[in-house]
Amino acid sequence: MQGPGVPSLDQLQVFLTVVETGSFAAAGRKLGRATSAVSYAIANLEQQLGVQLFDRDRTRKPTLTAIGSSVLSEARTVSVGVDSLRAKIRGMLGGLESELSIVVDVMLPTGRVVDAMQAFEQEFPTVALRLHIEALGAVTQLVLSGVASVGISGPEHRGLAGLEQIRVGGVELIPVAAPTHPLAQNDSNPPGAARDHVQLVLADRSTLTEGKDFGVVGVRSWRLADLGSKHALLVAGIGWGSMPEPMVRADLEAGRLKHLDLPEWSNGFYAMQAIYRTEAPPGPAAAWLIERFANQADATW
Repeated sequence: MQGPGVPSLDQLQVFLTVVETGSFAAAGRKLGRATSAVSYAIANLEQQLGVQLFDRDRTRKPTLTAIGSSVLSEARTVSVGVDSLRAKIRGMLGGLESELSIVVDVMLPTGRVVDAMQAFEQEFPTVALRLHIEALGAVTQLVLSGVASVGISGPEHRGLAGLEQIRVGGVELIPVAAPTHPLAQNDSNPPGAARDHVQLVLADRSTLTEGKDFGVVGVRSWRLADLGSKHALLVAGIGWGSMPEPMVRADLEAGRLKHLDLPEWSNGFYAMQAIYRTEAPPGPAAAWLIERFANQADATW
């Protein structure tokens, strides 16, 4: 038994237009064709598929058969796919990236990431996006290795050749602990008090800055590879440590954590820059995304 033939994209478009407009004549007007040409295209499509798409016997208005309704769903999927392909090719011919891979420092407030991603999806619907979340030197490492085209990085990349950087603000890191922790019992602590308690520290998983310590005060420290785990342990009363203020704002307001007054803690601002390799400048979508992050710098998150 011979299977169905292969319909053309034009036949499918005529079919979709007839369904959309409700008649062969209206479809002809929208497509700029004679009604007879529309009818001929539908007849050829039905012959190609070997099925009847419209019931012409019981009504003068084209009414889909049960098989026609099933074909309609598939035809729409094909049409959307073709439109998406054409849009992507138009963008590529104009220099637009087909895919963009970025890596973001885990310290960047979630609100900023969501804002940028929502706006990017609206502005560049044809560009596939790969988003990595990393900590400390791992951000720079992914950019240098070419895994990511753009990185939103902390200060760990400074002094490295081959990188361009653009200021995108930063985040305030504050020392916190659970209200039951000894350091949280007093409004202020004497110099050296923090060194006597376990400090929870975010570990650097990259080889770029392996072995380096960032903001370590305590003699005893626990190294954690995940900021979420660090947050959970702090709330549970295990140790003390610094956290991005936006991430613990609700905990401070609810009394689950307390902002510690430590003489050793001075400037907790964690500056961030958008970085990319000098030899691989950003395309239109990447440049737009960098600008979005830069414009966020002065906002409150």
